[in-house]
Amino acid sequence: MKDRVLEDKCLAFAVRIVNLHRFLRQESKEYVLSKQILRSGTSIGANVAEAIYAQSRADFFAKIGIAKKETAETVYWLKLLQKTNFIDTVQFDSMNADNQEILKILTAISKSCRCGKQPS
Repeated sequence: MKDRVLEDKCLAFAVRIVNLHRFLRQESKEYVLSKQILRSGTSIGANVAEAIYAQSRADFFAKIGIAKKETAETVYWLKLLQKTNFIDTVQFDSMNADNQEILKILTAISKSCRCGKQPS
């Protein structure tokens, strides 16, 4: 049932991303970076949802791979937002910790796929 835990974590993270996007637009009048992080941060969960209902093992593996790439992109935007003082270190650390937790689960799933185990 690892996929449901992952799905729940991705949804919770997407909610945080949407709230960050709203904050950046309303409080900082930042429109470009906020849109980028909105796209990458919410795409993680969307790809996981697609993977859960994949039509084949290859499709499942491809969607998990895309979700992993989106976590990397999201951390890039988080770092950039921190370095440009749109978010502080506490905000960065908290969101990055959630992102890294999702990445660890995605990595474990992708490793089990490569070893020929059935995805959970």
